[in-house]
Amino acid sequence: MGSVQIVTTILAAAITAVAVWLAVRAVLKLVAVIRLGQPAPERFTDKVARARTMLVETAGHTRMLKWGVVGAAHWFVMVGFVVLSLLVLEAYFEVVTTDGGLPIIGHWTIFGLVTEIIGVLGLIGILVLMAIRLRNRPTRPGGRSRFTGSTMWQGYFVEWIVLLVLIFGFVIRGFKVATDHFEFPLWATPVSHAVGAVLPDWADGVSVAAAIKIIISMTWLIVISLNVTMGVAWHRFLAFPNIFFKREPTKPAGSGLGALRPMTSQGKPLDFEEADPEKDQFGVAHVEQFSWKGLLDFSTCTECGRCQSQCPAWNTGKPLSPKLLILSLRDHAYAKAPYLLAGGGKDLTGEEKATQAQLAHLDVLALAEADKPLIGTAEEGGVIDPDVLWSCTTCGACVEQCPVDIEHVDHIVDMRRYQVLIESSFPSEAGVMLRNLENKGNPWGAPQNTREDWTKGLDFEVPRVGEVDDFEYLFWVGCAGAFEDRAKKTTRAVATLLNEAGVKFAILGEGETCSGDPARRIGNEFVFQMLAQQNVETLNEAFDGREKAKRKIVATCPHCFNTLGNEYGQLGGEFEVVHHTQLLAHLVATGKLTPVQPVDGGVTYHDPCYLGRHNRVFAAPREVLGDAIAGDLTEMPRNSERSFCCGAGGARMWMEEKIGKRINVDRVEEAMATGAKTVAVGCPFCSTMLNDGVNGKGAGEQVEVIDVASVLLRSVKPEQPQGGKETAPVGG
Repeated sequence: MGSVQIVTTILAAAITAVAVWLAVRAVLKLVAVIRLGQPAPERFTDKVARARTMLVETAGHTRMLKWGVVGAAHWFVMVGFVVLSLLVLEAYFEVVTTDGGLPIIGHWTIFGLVTEIIGVLGLIGILVLMAIRLRNRPTRPGGRSRFTGSTMWQGYFVEWIVLLVLIFGFVIRGFKVATDHFEFPLWATPVSHAVGAVLPDWADGVSVAAAIKIIISMTWLIVISLNVTMGVAWHRFLAFPNIFFKREPTKPAGSGLGALRPMTSQGKPLDFEEADPEKDQFGVAHVEQFSWKGLLDFSTCTECGRCQSQCPAWNTGKPLSPKLLILSLRDHAYAKAPYLLAGGGKDLTGEEKATQAQLAHLDVLALAEADKPLIGTAEEGGVIDPDVLWSCTTCGACVEQCPVDIEHVDHIVDMRRYQVLIESSFPSEAGVMLRNLENKGNPWGAPQNTREDWTKGLDFEVPRVGEVDDFEYLFWVGCAGAFEDRAKKTTRAVATLLNEAGVKFAILGEGETCSGDPARRIGNEFVFQMLAQQNVETLNEAFDGREKAKRKIVATCPHCFNTLGNEYGQLGGEFEVVHHTQLLAHLVATGKLTPVQPVDGGVTYHDPCYLGRHNRVFAAPREVLGDAIAGDLTEMPRNSERSFCCGAGGARMWMEEKIGKRINVDRVEEAMATGAKTVAVGCPFCSTMLNDGVNGKGAGEQVEVIDVASVLLRSVKPEQPQGGKETAPVGG
């Protein structure tokens, strides 16, 4: 060992010791903060499925590859980080001696070939990612970027570290080639040989380059260890457990889609018949009241901004960015952590749990952070502004796009639950809707005895449950389908088509009440459970004696479809629920309905969030429309899982949109740009919002918004009067 090797060995050992010590300390801090969260025992079920999903999503990059070039580049960088860690390990042998290498595998030609290929692809990948970050920098001309609000220096730092580590990997090999210490042939390592051809025959070059590579790598570890909120780096480690512990590992889409997470206290579902606000947690009022998985979510955020780029609120000038919301919660959690770890915190009555002695040594900044309200305006020092909280439509675009399975919607609704149930703080206009749900069983406040008025004038009898026993489907009409003038036309069209196809169905009539979707998503879990339990009891009675496979429900509203099919199981209601477009597609495919008159003028289809993104029903409505128009559907640029929200979900249907551009107008402009004369929908909320948008643009005579069922009915029974364009006044 020469003098150079002595110096490089000492430097490598010293910086590694510091880095490892800091990394251990950082990991202990991360674990301590995450463990502050509430229990979530359901996250430990079905470990085999969880492990399988984690491996598929990480090794297969299934979520990232939705972004094409970005996903492929990131995959090469990820593989490079994992595999080429062996070359960082090898550098510790190379600082000691110029011909050092990994024991056993370090001299295998296949090892040289694989690491050469991965090194080249990793270089290409990181250069692509650097170019994309620069092209989309927040300061660029032309509007908002998905990186707006991200900590940009951290992204640049990580990318440059990766680039330099990869470069010095080839420099080390190049010096080995130049000094004739390289064991791999030209055909297996052409780039290394090319680098070696331009480097001098410097005997100590290998050790110096290896030391630099170690210093670069350990500098990265030191920096991220001193910044535990540096998600752009820590996600490399935290993504694995975050994906493993996702809510529903077998779901094809984001695990936070479809059903909401039940309201829990100490990890157990809350029973409202026995719940006590002084003993049980009602929603989330403090950051430590999120589950530990929530705190892991916040820690894992990569700040990539994919959620932000797809969010309808952010894209129309609202203050909500799912990314910035998660980052605010993350930063608040870690700033408040010293206070919490010292024993601080408020009990459910608002009393401080820690003694003065426990808090005496704390930094004033941690104490100040502890005093911040979780929800509050800037003047109040709040972590999350109320306008941010109430801008969410729960469309799920953030969850669907997140590459590390963060469950944004669950966290937003948990915060809403506390605001509604304990603080009674929510947009005032939504109060009318909630009172109507409690007193009338529907958000419009319509009399219950008018639920069957839509059946008047039909040329066939609509049977009621109790009057007939041999029905195949229970037709869940829904509140909009029963009371809102435009939606009633859809209800009549579906009933007419089912009758035409010979499908035996029945309705509950006055026995039906609201599914509870708007109450649950605004945060009023009490009203939701009241309505849901009533409906579950009614439905169980209607299906008495039938096995689940024969307890079939067809619904025209995706919100009812989602609630009945995905959430009533939490309350003992197990049913097979289909959307009307799924049933209609089946009836057409089996020849029970036959389109005879193509609908012309061009048709585009708007995917409802709760039908498409939340429940992956994309094909059925398109199949129905394809048969009805006898041609190709004109797709909007944002369609299927990336469909843009209409703005009505998350109980936003009953709240005024006062900030920024109206979401429905943005969507209508996209639909009109296709040139289609008909905008087909599969949701009464979407119908209302898009009709409002079309009329607001003054295009009511040129563009028609109509349900898929009505499009099919025009094709199946062209002679039947349709009642003109669906431009009835909005009921909500």
